[in-house]
Amino acid sequence: MDRTRTEAPNPPAAAGVLERIRLGARDLSEAMSKVADQVLIDPEAAARATIMDLAELSGTSPGTITRFCRHLGYDGYAALRVAIATETGRASARRETGWDVNIGREIAPSDPLDRVLKQLITIDAAMLRDTVDTLDLAAVERVAARVCDARRVDVYGVGTSATVARELQMGFYRTGVAAWVWTEVHDALASAALLGGHDVAVAVSLSGSTAEVVEMLSEAGSRGALTVALTGVADSPIAEVADICLVSATTRTGHRADLLASRHSAMLVADLVHIAVAQRRFPEALEALESRARAVVGHRPSPPSQPRNGTS
Repeated sequence: MDRTRTEAPNPPAAAGVLERIRLGARDLSEAMSKVADQVLIDPEAAARATIMDLAELSGTSPGTITRFCRHLGYDGYAALRVAIATETGRASARRETGWDVNIGREIAPSDPLDRVLKQLITIDAAMLRDTVDTLDLAAVERVAARVCDARRVDVYGVGTSATVARELQMGFYRTGVAAWVWTEVHDALASAALLGGHDVAVAVSLSGSTAEVVEMLSEAGSRGALTVALTGVADSPIAEVADICLVSATTRTGHRADLLASRHSAMLVADLVHIAVAQRRFPEALEALESRARAVVGHRPSPPSQPRNGTS
């Protein structure tokens, strides 16, 4: 089975190293987990510390630090220190300019709209940036390749995640891929039961734990379809049943602004996937788009005529 998890690129980008440490914490040994905890508790101190300093602070050894660095895709501790310093330096600059002020703060009924707008764009930008820094692009490529070769594609999602699912299915559909979207559990299960080894099933679950969506994807997988999870939580039930997991940035505060931003970061991943598909099947995608445009041209109003020179 082509089970893929979010992994650090090789060589990894400096940006997003702390988020990748958080996402990969469950795959670490007990000793390396101590190193991860120490780095996440005080990343600025980790960026200043020598390998001996960090080993002492985490209660481990220099050898454990080296293994931790290689697990993340770095040649050694010096490269990891540079990546952490780069990220913490950017975060510090954002704080100094007020960019990260009030991230995660609930919007109050009395807040003026200019403050609400700044709050929304700040949270959105932070999550989009985190998604860009941590998304496994190789996994996106694998999904796009399988979708292009698929007999049919099912896309599942309920609630807020259904919005993202519909957009992803529509992106596939516009480029000529045989794709359906299912947002009701009975219909989805009936469709999943008809899939096979030449098909792909994509489940969208921002929380990663919606039981109905997990059931839909599990049914598709049991029939031999390639299963893909688009989720905000790498360590989640939906990720456990997926062959390939695409992770978008999210927060777990429950604040409405954060939930909206989580949907937007998932939409970014969905857009990237369907564009990657369109790139791979460009001639067919172009023909499909042009055919759709010709079919509906009669229902679009003609542009207003331009006045001749000298007339009004």
